[in-house]
Amino acid sequence: MIQSLFSGLSVDGTPITLALLLVNVAASAFTLMAAPDLIGRFSMRPYAIVRGEWDRAVTGSFLHGGFWHLAFNMWALLLFGTLLEAQIFGPIKFAILYFGSDLCASGLSIWRHRDDPQYSAVGASGAISGVILSYCLFAPLSQLYVFFIPMPAILFAALYIGGSTYMMRKEGGARGGIAHEAHLGGAIGGIVLTLILEPRAAQIFWQSLFG
Repeated sequence: MIQSLFSGLSVDGTPITLALLLVNVAASAFTLMAAPDLIGRFSMRPYAIVRGEWDRAVTGSFLHGGFWHLAFNMWALLLFGTLLEAQIFGPIKFAILYFGSDLCASGLSIWRHRDDPQYSAVGASGAISGVILSYCLFAPLSQLYVFFIPMPAILFAALYIGGSTYMMRKEGGARGGIAHEAHLGGAIGGIVLTLILEPRAAQIFWQSLFG
């Protein structure tokens, strides 16, 4: 149903993925190198969001805490986003998947930390989580490499959701340096949105596993 991640990687027909790459890189590079104070102003802060600064629910996802953080997210977006946009969803549905997953990630973070004035987070990880979990529905047996360890996509999905849930409860969100609730919210949002946008995903997933 879907190509291997590294087979014929192409950006043809992927305007949304390319636009997201450009905006993320430009915004993150500018704030990291020229205006670091803006990271605090536009980060995703639930305490500020529920008190009227609604723009933070989106702007925080275009900023990153460092260049390695940015590079990892953009590499994942390039790999998974180009495949999903070109082969499955098309630009409009892929945009809905990406931003819908991002809002789900922010929504769970807001719900958990709405009364915590110290909590803040940046990065596209929530949206990227939704994109990756969407891919897993269409290719559950494809090989992914997690820290150079090969595993089928369905195992990665299970570990990702389970691990995010466990760490969210253990560390209380981003206090361990990683916004686990954003990862979980984005992943769940990506699965639900995929099933809504492309109902055939359920059949493809089932047939991939059981023939």
